[in-house]
Amino acid sequence: MIRKAMASDAAALAELAALTFPLACPPGSSPEDIALHLKRTLSEEKFAEYLADSRIAILVLEEGSRLDGYTLLVDRQATDPDVLRALAAKRSVELSKCYVHPDHHGRGAASMLMQASLDWAADQGAASVWLGVNSQNAKAIRFYEKSGFTKVGTKSFTLGDSVENDFILEYALTAKG
Repeated sequence: MIRKAMASDAAALAELAALTFPLACPPGSSPEDIALHLKRTLSEEKFAEYLADSRIAILVLEEGSRLDGYTLLVDRQATDPDVLRALAAKRSVELSKCYVHPDHHGRGAASMLMQASLDWAADQGAASVWLGVNSQNAKAIRFYEKSGFTKVGTKSFTLGDSVENDFILEYALTAKG
């Protein structure tokens, strides 16, 4: 089942993020940088803030009482100049996070969560969805391209105290279907 997350999901989201985020990090990422990123952006407190923000939606994949995946969508204008230059659409939603528990990899869970996220963005009136993905994360890049995203630019991403290189990918909602 996919549903919109509630305030009571903050702890479970942080726990899932602690498991899934390191899997998406580039080879050679230091455990200290990963831990710092988790603390700064994926803690229970940060998820509580995200859930209280009316411009952010978190969709969760739930099986029984366990959260097995989530996306975090930000419905506001991007501020990164590299992103603004790269996007074709003026009204775009950021797919800030997209993670699925490893037990569900290869089982279609991520595709279902992605479709629900694209539908949510379309319902908000967005013309596109964009995301940043580490340039070394070939598995995620293949998934996003298979989902209909195309590379439109590059940007930097701060992981702890390190700066990484991301591709900017965009999905035109008008091309959906």
